[in-house]
Amino acid sequence: MASGPESMGSVRMMPNGPGAAAVLAAGMGCFAMGVLSVLEDKLPALARLLNIYRPTGPLSGLSTAVIVVWVASWTVLYSCWKRRNVNLGRAVTIAIGLLAAGALLTFPPIDDLF
Repeated sequence: MASGPESMGSVRMMPNGPGAAAVLAAGMGCFAMGVLSVLEDKLPALARLLNIYRPTGPLSGLSTAVIVVWVASWTVLYSCWKRRNVNLGRAVTIAIGLLAAGALLTFPPIDDLF
């Protein structure tokens, strides 16, 4: 015989905020990659600033900056949403839009428009 809350007919639902925070933060990180890619290509001073490890060039600082944006946005969103239910569909839609925009910004034909 099973025991625990499930066997008594009550199931504790967890809030979806932490999951939504993770998804949206991933989209924000992707968008940051696209924006920083365009900026470092157009601004030589930023490219020099992002050149943390000479053999890889500005890519080393760019990837580091993007990880900082991703972790920071995840931390802030998680702390705001950890006990809440949010509109998960909206969070996923926004995240997909940010991911698509970030990916497009990394392609040279799109980058050359700026």
